[in-house]
Amino acid sequence: MKAIMVMFDSLNRHMLQPYGGDWVHTPNFQRLSERSATFDNAFIGSMPCMPARRELHTGRYNFLHRSWGPLEPFDDSMPQILAEEGIHSHLVTDHYHYWEDGGATYHNRFSTYELVRGQEGDLWKGDVNEPRLEPMPDQRPVNVRQDLINRGYITEEAAMPQAQTFALGSEFIRQNADADNWYLQIETFDPHEPFFTQERWKALYPHEYDGPLFDWPPYTRVDQSPEAVHHMRCEYAALMSMCDHYLGMVLDLMDELELWDDTMLIVNTDHGFLLSEHDWWGKMRMPWYNELANIPLFIWDPRAGVRNERRSSLVQTIDLPATVLDYFDLDRPPDMQGLPLAETVANDTALREAVLYGIHGGHVNVNDGTHVYMRGAANEDNLPLYNYTLMPTHMRHRFKVEELQEIELRAPFTFTKDCPTMKIGTQRSPWAVPVFETMLYDLESDPGQLNPIEDAAVEARMVEKLVDLMRANDAPPEQFERLGI
Repeated sequence: MKAIMVMFDSLNRHMLQPYGGDWVHTPNFQRLSERSATFDNAFIGSMPCMPARRELHTGRYNFLHRSWGPLEPFDDSMPQILAEEGIHSHLVTDHYHYWEDGGATYHNRFSTYELVRGQEGDLWKGDVNEPRLEPMPDQRPVNVRQDLINRGYITEEAAMPQAQTFALGSEFIRQNADADNWYLQIETFDPHEPFFTQERWKALYPHEYDGPLFDWPPYTRVDQSPEAVHHMRCEYAALMSMCDHYLGMVLDLMDELELWDDTMLIVNTDHGFLLSEHDWWGKMRMPWYNELANIPLFIWDPRAGVRNERRSSLVQTIDLPATVLDYFDLDRPPDMQGLPLAETVANDTALREAVLYGIHGGHVNVNDGTHVYMRGAANEDNLPLYNYTLMPTHMRHRFKVEELQEIELRAPFTFTKDCPTMKIGTQRSPWAVPVFETMLYDLESDPGQLNPIEDAAVEARMVEKLVDLMRANDAPPEQFERLGI
């Protein structure tokens, strides 16, 4: 038995051909859909990048207990469980957050791994001179400067991190095609911003634009001209088409090496990305609309042999590690809350009535397939809010000394294996500005989430589901207080 996961970052479901996209060139995603089960109601869990990846290891929500951070000492890790059971797990990635402080414990859970440098503001090439390209507005200066330096060393497609990542992934597949008992995770940062790619992909989307370099949208409200907005969407589309091309390389190998008979294939993403929808750029600083939360997911399971079929059951990122363990006939750890998707792939068996998702300190969202309820903070302070951790690091740096001077030791949660955790106060979540009001949407009459509704009976039902899911995750009591429930 073998399994391959191909994971993209910030991949927009609604722009892919299998999901109705009609202007972005993604023929290999269409080809994949014809060879697999395509999920229409797959949803995120914890946001953004590394919280989502923690879920890929642990199969449980991250966002109610802490923000961005490493795997904790008490966390179960799916790739590590595989390795301990004699199944080789291998990671190939250019997702540079793995080698920052806030992601440093993830890749070492694999049996082996290969890291490709150069994406976004990866602290890669050292150049004290000014970059050769003009800087982009509205971004963190240190990130933009390093990104422009990195681009100066990526002058052809073969040198692009995504191309190198898929080349190394293909090498692993060829090397081990005749072997058994391995799991490969090919993970690229693309099409995450900045939307940097080569001219042959840009040529697919000809348009008029004579402004400055603009392929890195700020996480703010849209205030650019229609021409600039269209240009940004074309830059994203070009990078998405490049992703489609390299996905095709994996599909070609599956064909050539006849791997479909004994190899599971999962193609997924961590979240979507707003490209002016709801008048927003990006993610995190806005409500988790379905353009962000409803993600593409394709699964080929050779046990079921299901291809070219749709699946409507509600599933989440937390289900994927359970699915992989089940495929290799391994038991789930007791703390893993995700569920194996084998029967859902086979016959669309429903596993849950609702899904929970969000970001630490932001809306807590519950979705039952017909309504989505976005519960906002009860007050403008968005407090109380704490991080519970034994690994006090943020995204790019350790917790500041000032944050640690008043820590408390909190009694163990149900999933921390009798370990107490540090309880570290959060004055205000950096990703929950501004604090948004509570919103309720009817997805059947308003799938675009354009007009929030008021319905006391529906809201009461959704609050009950939200509370049940939060309790099942052993959410700390102040999360209920913060939300006023």
